[in-house]
Amino acid sequence: MANQHVSKHPEGGWKVQGAGNSKATSRHATQKEAREAARSIARNQGSEVVIHGRDGKIRAKDSYGNDPFPPKG
Repeated sequence: MANQHVSKHPEGGWKVQGAGNSKATSRHATQKEAREAARSIARNQGSEVVIHGRDGKIRAKDSYGNDPFPPKG
């Protein structure tokens, strides 16, 4: 149940990579395609999608499971 990270691939395009994995799960031409693939994996695993911008910084997070209800705060 690893979080799925969407980030730039060093050879071009975008990649989806599970947290702690040494290799990308999939590679895509656009960030949008990579986000959709990551969301599909995260829904199946009940994990989180972490979207990185071109600069590598975290831009957004989407959770697909394990959310506390009611939310804290």
